[in-house]
Amino acid sequence: MSAPATLLAPPPAAPKPRVAQRWWEILPEFRQGLESLALHKLRTFLTMLGMIFGVAAVVSMLSIGAGAQQQVMAFIEQLGVRNLIVEGKEITDWQAKQKIRQISPGLTFQDLRTILANTSGIEFSTARKRFTPSKMIPKPQQDMPVIYGVTPTYQQIVNLRVLAGRFYDADEDKRAAAVCVLGEGAALNLFGQQEAVGKYVKVNEQWFHVIGVAGPQLSTQTQLAGLPTQDLNNLIYVPLYAAMLRLEDTYSGLRDEIDGIYLHLDAQADSFQTAEVARSILNVSHRNAGDFSIVVPAELLADQRRTQRIFEVVMVAIAAISLLVGGIGIMNIMLAGILERTHEIGVRRAVGARQNDILRQFLVEAVLISFVGGITGIFFGFGISRLIAWLAGWSTIVTVSSILLAFLVSAAVGLVFGIYPAMKAAQLDPVEALRYE
Repeated sequence: MSAPATLLAPPPAAPKPRVAQRWWEILPEFRQGLESLALHKLRTFLTMLGMIFGVAAVVSMLSIGAGAQQQVMAFIEQLGVRNLIVEGKEITDWQAKQKIRQISPGLTFQDLRTILANTSGIEFSTARKRFTPSKMIPKPQQDMPVIYGVTPTYQQIVNLRVLAGRFYDADEDKRAAAVCVLGEGAALNLFGQQEAVGKYVKVNEQWFHVIGVAGPQLSTQTQLAGLPTQDLNNLIYVPLYAAMLRLEDTYSGLRDEIDGIYLHLDAQADSFQTAEVARSILNVSHRNAGDFSIVVPAELLADQRRTQRIFEVVMVAIAAISLLVGGIGIMNIMLAGILERTHEIGVRRAVGARQNDILRQFLVEAVLISFVGGITGIFFGFGISRLIAWLAGWSTIVTVSSILLAFLVSAAVGLVFGIYPAMKAAQLDPVEALRYE
């Protein structure tokens, strides 16, 4: 008995998955697009330039913004989000100084004692006496180091690391001992590559024994919320009472008793509320003279984060204009290409190509231009950011988000600006296209 015909027939071929079938159909258009672009290399390259410069602008501008913001954010975090800093405003005009001193005595130890007595949650505090000496031995190789007269608690408040030696203690501060700790920049400025610990530094007419070298600190190039621009590495830390007793005679009577106050709050204290209490106390004692500013790093950190988001949006909007111009260039070249290839489109339609095939062909060419231009622009933008960092000394950071954003926008521009030329090519009448010369 013979087997049924259905058993002898070969099994039908499994249908290809829909997604794989679509990719398989697009391969001829992809190959033709590459051949067409390679045939007109110069025109393709000139068309890509708009995308290259647009993407490079997005990547480089975002990298510059990210680098600047990161540096500022790191500096604010270094100030300490649980710290408050009271800065006395320096007034260089003599007459203005006299007028203010008739109203306000300037920052004083009494201000610090009053703040401590009327606020809670303060773990550490210190006053600060700051000045720039007129002469120093050894002679500085660069700028004159700045003297910071502070108590030992300053090390905990600003989280100052000591690379060599040690920081002075409370007993040395109480005795006004002639000891000092050099900032990393000050040590290089005075002693070069030599070991600084154990040596002596003469500040004006007073010798100080170097007992330590502090670690590196971040500095800002611009004034930030009342904080003066200063190289925080080119500092010399001395006991507060040593600065006042041994170096005070260099000051005039109109000089503030102290010029800064640092407060470190515990975890339960509200920095904003404490800052308002301190501001009210100082406004009363200074009779609203406006000769001080209160820096709240936690508030600065929140403000900088908001500023960073706004900055990124603005930078992307500006750079998107370049991408828009590049997209218009792609559309222009694609429309011109349709006129040149009208006869080719008619031949393809005559041999069986559908409108979707023509649409895909020109759309693939537009996306290829934007894709290759976007990839090239990413590398170009990365190179520009590195060049700016090297020439200008700025901090630049190329983030993954900026690369993805630039690439996705470039691909979207190619797709959007390639749709109209592709549709126009697909809608050509085959008979008229064959007649076109």
